Amino acid sequence: MVHRKIMFEEFLTPLNLSSFIDLKNLHDTQWGKQIRFNTEGIEDLIGIDLAIIGVMEDRGSLRNSGCAEAPDAVRHHLYKLYKQQYDLNIADLGNIIRGVTMRDTYVALSKLVAELLRMKIVPVIIGGSHDLTYAQYGGYQELEEIINVAVVDSFIDIRENEPEINSDNYLMRLMMHQPNYLFNYSHIAYQTHFAPPHTLETLDKLHFDLYRLGKLFDGTVEMEPVLRSTNMLSFDISAVRYSDAPGNRNATPNGLRGEDACQIARYAGLSEQMTSFGLYEINPMVDDREQTVQLAAQMVWYFADGFYSRRKEHPRDNDESFTKYIIHFRQNHYEMTFWKSIKSDMWWMEVPVGGRGRIRRKNKVLPCSYEDYQSACKEELPERWLKAYHKLS
Repeated sequence: MVHRKIMFEEFLTPLNLSSFIDLKNLHDTQWGKQIRFNTEGIEDLIGIDLAIIGVMEDRGSLRNSGCAEAPDAVRHHLYKLYKQQYDLNIADLGNIIRGVTMRDTYVALSKLVAELLRMKIVPVIIGGSHDLTYAQYGGYQELEEIINVAVVDSFIDIRENEPEINSDNYLMRLMMHQPNYLFNYSHIAYQTHFAPPHTLETLDKLHFDLYRLGKLFDGTVEMEPVLRSTNMLSFDISAVRYSDAPGNRNATPNGLRGEDACQIARYAGLSEQMTSFGLYEINPMVDDREQTVQLAAQMVWYFADGFYSRRKEHPRDNDESFTKYIIHFRQNHYEMTFWKSIKSDMWWMEVPVGGRGRIRRKNKVLPCSYEDYQSACKEELPERWLKAYHKLS
């Protein structure tokens, strides 16, 4: 058996459980009785699937001072929730406290994320401010891995020509970092009236995926294939409307519903590709009746529920678990191939790789939705297919 000893324990402050939970009053099936806590140091992480990390840093948060206090406030509600019919192989590693500089905090989180990724353990990060997304991404840079990133946020945090990184400009740093390990970026639930037109145009020219809030009004099911191909998810709680998540100084009247946020978290957990999840900008100081920390706790619960429901499906020829559909485009004499799982009803599509027209060499199978298949049946190229085609050609 491999000894999975954590290498960056010096970055972590052990937990004082009595400050947020009374384990004696919990039932054996509640989370607080099921997971491993870092109270006096952790010898190893043998058998651990998910690792919770709190980050007590909010110096980079604009207009939302106080979100550094979120980790323990979320834990207070998380560990009262009940597990379902699966074992919780989860460790709570404690908190990263703010460093002497913000860079110190970023380095600590990046190195810890990288070490957990090496161990095949999924970090679940409870912030702290949204600029910590840059440090979450830094863990993949240390491993030199090309990844797909998704961010859920009402705002698109891109500002130019600012010397210090903060919660309003970290995306620019992430996208411009060299060497660049970002293959695809998806922005979910942005509100058009908060998005400068030139920003939307630039991201569209890069063939990145933009999903405005209105796209999700009929439900979040179209986000499932997005997250199925995503490696890293960052969720700003301000994407949830004020009535469902008042614990954020930047909350607005419009946004996702609480149940939408939990469904997105579950889709993320279900994704075989998802290797880290960050939840940011929860502010207990302005949280009416602790609604937001309760929602955040439930989102972590749903992420874990998705993780322990992973199906490990991928289409291949002669696999009786999948149905193969070939759509013939009569006008341009093109064929498009789709796959559907008989077990889960999930869809995939084939996209050409390595050239165009006759010099096309092979196809890549990517997640898609039933809506994409319906578009192809009308001889309309799905937007998801077109963007993937441009990236892969």
